[in-house]
Amino acid sequence: MQTDALVIGAGPVGLFQAFQLGLLGLSVRIVDVLPQAGGQCVELYADKPILDIPGILECSGRELTERLLAQLAPLAPGWHLGHEVTRLARRDDGRFDAACADGTTFDAGAVFICAGVGAFQPRRLKAPGLEGLEGRHLHYHPATDPAVLARFAGQRVLVIGGDEAALVRAAALAERPDQPPVQLMHRRDVLQADAALLARIDALRQAGHLVFHAAQLASARQDEAGRLLQVDITLPDGGLRTLDLDTLIVCQGLSPRLGPIADWGLAMDRKLLVADPATFETSAPGIHAAGDIVSYPGKKKLILCGFHEATLAAHAAHERLRPHERGPLLYTSSSTLLQQRLGRHG
Repeated sequence: MQTDALVIGAGPVGLFQAFQLGLLGLSVRIVDVLPQAGGQCVELYADKPILDIPGILECSGRELTERLLAQLAPLAPGWHLGHEVTRLARRDDGRFDAACADGTTFDAGAVFICAGVGAFQPRRLKAPGLEGLEGRHLHYHPATDPAVLARFAGQRVLVIGGDEAALVRAAALAERPDQPPVQLMHRRDVLQADAALLARIDALRQAGHLVFHAAQLASARQDEAGRLLQVDITLPDGGLRTLDLDTLIVCQGLSPRLGPIADWGLAMDRKLLVADPATFETSAPGIHAAGDIVSYPGKKKLILCGFHEATLAAHAAHERLRPHERGPLLYTSSSTLLQQRLGRHG
């Protein structure tokens, strides 16, 4: 797939990076290893207040993501969620070949690494009998979008985890009218989430739509066709209980790792990408970086700073990719061209 710009990372900075690039008339494709946009904002503090976004008195991580997605929507970037860029190579003509683990490939004029503290990888479940189930009957942090969760309709589901990520998915499934009672399991009889979500879980338990187990997974069993049949769970007193299941959803946390980025030959400082603070270009011409993954004198790991970095990176790339379009800086308040690109004029 050919594109002017490839943005790696769909957290707040990656979304604003794509917005700035699209505003300048560049085509954009966005890749993220997670199944939904939002990065840390959605996965780590979806409902916690953020109080330092200019002009917004207070918003949650989820609300900020929704606002950024709405702002970006008119520019129609290409989306590749649930993918990880594993290979990046510069061609003789100055463009870049990028490839994902599943074989998806890109031909990009410029690359923007907005990967935060690295690609978030789920903490894997380890127990006998799980071999070959991932992606079919075993799912890690599936997107919370109703259309995604609808794939589990009518199935006997066990959600494993005790924090907000697990509880949100368990509640969303348990509230479906066509769903058998959802099983929720955590190693301790203590769940961590805001009061509203805990009340929602408690109401579902009282109504019989959700069953909670303070236990740990011991083993799983499959049928001859490789379908999940049952799991055994270990109770606090050491006893075993067997659950008949169709699907396991695991939300035991995410761990950031730099991953393939470390192998792309880019200059680094303590696992961060060194960037020019004027252009946010890395040591490789045409590869820019913004957000928490960047290192430069005076760097502050704030969303606001990431927005600034993304803006300068976009303008620097535009000047290189479209030198014939160089001209005075345009403002959305007065530029007919920018308003047209955002669907606000004519």
